[in-house]
Amino acid sequence: MEQETHLTESRPASPGTLRPGGRTAKVRSAVLDATRDALADTGFHALNMDRVAASAGVGKTTVYRRWGSPAGLVADLLHDMAEQSLPAADTGGLPGDLRANAELVRATLTDPRMGAVFRAVIAAAACDEECAGALAGFYRTRLAEWTPVVTRGAARGEVPAGTDPVELLRAVSAPLYYRFAVTHEELTADVAERAAAAALAAARDGVFTGA
Repeated sequence: MEQETHLTESRPASPGTLRPGGRTAKVRSAVLDATRDALADTGFHALNMDRVAASAGVGKTTVYRRWGSPAGLVADLLHDMAEQSLPAADTGGLPGDLRANAELVRATLTDPRMGAVFRAVIAAAACDEECAGALAGFYRTRLAEWTPVVTRGAARGEVPAGTDPVELLRAVSAPLYYRFAVTHEELTADVAERAAAAALAAARDGVFTGA
């Protein structure tokens, strides 16, 4: 269950507004790598700006000026993750595409490092409005990347015309995130397969047409 930004010299800006290059981009990359590692190792509530700066080899003044807060670091990391995520699948049919989507979510959440990062980010979003907005933006970006698979499927007659791509894709990943974040159950390949099949069956019954 995939993002270039920088902040002004005078005050923290909203992450995701600029796309710098050169040294600025290298600094950002180092800081976001350090942020990702810190989230995986200790979670959001222990995220410390000074330690992130030291780990990245960047002056702490730069980190405070450009990101402003731990929430700013998380928000920018989410922008970067959305930009760097793998593109949508094109298996030639909607069933295969939805299975690929479910498997990508499952593989991400069960990866030892990325799973820990997502747990930290979800925890951050639960208690910080900026992180919540950034997490919502991350998923808007990823859903938009995958909506063409549903559009193609509708054109091939695999689901009814007017099927809402976003709602269908949410139905694929929702059971996986529920097990990951709420019940902490194992996410197996069979679970991902079943989530994709259930969402497709619902779509074929017109559940996501809004009719």
